[in-house]
Amino acid sequence: MAYIEREEPRMTVTSIDIDKDELALAKEVAGTATARETVELALRTLIAVRRQPSVVERLIGRSFEPDQIDAPTIAPRPLSSSSLSPSDEPSA
Repeated sequence: MAYIEREEPRMTVTSIDIDKDELALAKEVAGTATARETVELALRTLIAVRRQPSVVERLIGRSFEPDQIDAPTIAPRPLSSSSLSPSDEPSA
């Protein structure tokens, strides 16, 4: 088995001022434990969201075969709170 050498992520040490109430709220919403986790998640989320339009544009420009266009679809069944079993409920 060949060994694949992976490059370590390049990190930069940065000091920034962040509103403590906004950071606390962001940590709660994101479910992160540290400021670093929260900032890293926020950066990854921002990048993903900003890249989305280009992905959509690529999909729009793609040509599809007729069997892909006319593929049968199944409508999702409506999800109501009463249909969730305790194991299906999202954990906080």
